[in-house]
Amino acid sequence: MYKLQICLRYLRTRWIAMASIISVMLGVATMIVVNSVMAGFATEMRERIHGILADIVIETHTLDGDPDAARRMQEIMEVAGDYVEAMTATVEVYGMISFKYRGQVITRPVTLIGIDPKTKGEVSPLVTNLASFTSGRRMGLALQDDAVEGCLVEGVLPGSSAHTAGIHAGDRITRCNGSPVEDTKDLASRLKNSIDRKTIELEIVRDQRTLALNLPVPSPSWTLTTEARSHRRMLVELERRRLEWNQPHQVAPASGSQPIPQTPQPTPPNLDAPPAFPPETLAPPPEIDLSPAVPPSTRSLDALDSPPSPPGEPFELADPADPLPAKIFIGAGLIEFPIEDKETGEIRIERMVLAGEDVRITTVSAGRPPEPRHFTATVVDVFKSGMSEYDSNLVFCNIEQLQQTRGMIDPSTGDRAVTSIQVKLKNFEDADVVVKRLRAAFPAHIYSVRTWQQKQGPLLAAVELETGILNILLFLIIAVAGFGILAIFYMIVVEKTRDIGILKALGASRQGIMSIFLGYGLALGVVGSGVGVLLGLTFVYYINEIEKGITWLLGRKVFDETIYYFPEIPTAVSPMMVSCVALGAVLIAVLASILPARRAATLRPVQALRYE
Repeated sequence: MYKLQICLRYLRTRWIAMASIISVMLGVATMIVVNSVMAGFATEMRERIHGILADIVIETHTLDGDPDAARRMQEIMEVAGDYVEAMTATVEVYGMISFKYRGQVITRPVTLIGIDPKTKGEVSPLVTNLASFTSGRRMGLALQDDAVEGCLVEGVLPGSSAHTAGIHAGDRITRCNGSPVEDTKDLASRLKNSIDRKTIELEIVRDQRTLALNLPVPSPSWTLTTEARSHRRMLVELERRRLEWNQPHQVAPASGSQPIPQTPQPTPPNLDAPPAFPPETLAPPPEIDLSPAVPPSTRSLDALDSPPSPPGEPFELADPADPLPAKIFIGAGLIEFPIEDKETGEIRIERMVLAGEDVRITTVSAGRPPEPRHFTATVVDVFKSGMSEYDSNLVFCNIEQLQQTRGMIDPSTGDRAVTSIQVKLKNFEDADVVVKRLRAAFPAHIYSVRTWQQKQGPLLAAVELETGILNILLFLIIAVAGFGILAIFYMIVVEKTRDIGILKALGASRQGIMSIFLGYGLALGVVGSGVGVLLGLTFVYYINEIEKGITWLLGRKVFDETIYYFPEIPTAVSPMMVSCVALGAVLIAVLASILPARRAATLRPVQALRYE
């Protein structure tokens, strides 16, 4: 009993113990915060990588592809049909994309991926990465920030999924999938995280009443949104007016003689000329805000090239607002760049190409030798996964058009070649078994069979290595705290030599004296780690609010989403990690008290009291 009383008395009265508690507390809190943020970044990154790739990817080593994709998919079902949930065939090839922006032609290298949106959406969450979905336009919603809280529904397209679900203009969206919604940016983040969901759970306020509605998640498709079609039609009208301006005019002289034909009038120097066919950017109706968009009057809309058409047959669209036969989802990083507002200092995103406009794509043909192939495509949507490696490189195209352009269709049989087959499993834990079976069925010199983790192995390994090294460095903080406890305990032993001698003279055993110091070290570790856990978890919970406060204090953005591609700081708290950090801190505190405890236990009463 006396051992516990002495430990508690020293813990309450000795201010030097506070230094040990604070050092342990800060070390534990720092490790929890850093590990939670690193785990959040790693989790978000893995989800975004997995959002592009299916569970298993079977690829050919040649860009010519496999000429019998249907047969390969049948073999996959024969080998591992019990594990497979869905499959999709794709064509992946390198290329170049060109478009005009403010009078200059911009060309970028890209990776073209031919897909079928429906089957691609079955193996990976493609639709949640499309700008029209996260903005609500794909569901028929026109949104704006509400002055109080949430998103105000400014308009609902008749016949759209939002209209069918019962959403009305004037409703205020306050929650999405169980999470609160503060503004349109927050709602976009909630919609983007609607992975593997069939419906979106919305909570709206209408006439001071709260309603719960379920909005079905649309399937990805090559159809233009209403706003995109409107913008495309407007550009066609601009082109028509430009052509009328350039037509020859006749001027009648004052004498009443025959009119004098005039040469074609030149185009005014500042008139933006739209393409000969509708481009791919839709100017939304007045009630819809597209702030990142560049007004048509500020960009050159000259066509880069005419769409291909059979000899002697003019190329015509049934509706000027219809997209071209070739359609694409373009990566946001290829057409966006940040601009700082000189007056407010805010960063806004400038978009050089909008949905509905046309771009020029160059790639190579299949076969030997490869030859250049060109075609014009309509941008149906903007793709943004949040991974700069993908957003600044990938362009998704309708697979049938890419196969036709590259010559991957057998004219005699109609078979279409593909370069890869993506497979989604019912349970990813069976991936190793499925990969082993597929590698046995598909020759290694022709095909490569890998999981999405193996395909992105170097990137994931780098993140894990960085996390491990960071943990080692941060754990040294707690180790320094342990050395502080060691030094403090040695000082206490020297200072309390007389008290130790008295306790031994009164009958205290060596184990009893040693247990006092070990208990004291245990108490320091428990209190320090306990307070550190509370501090660390609180910091993690309010980390975005803390970031906003620091941003306001410093006058500059601490966590810039244009750099990190996250709307807020991601965190993921692991109970196992918290437990290991706390127990590790307690263990270090106890180990640091062993040597001082042994020295105190070996003191003899006569020597301790000789000079008293």
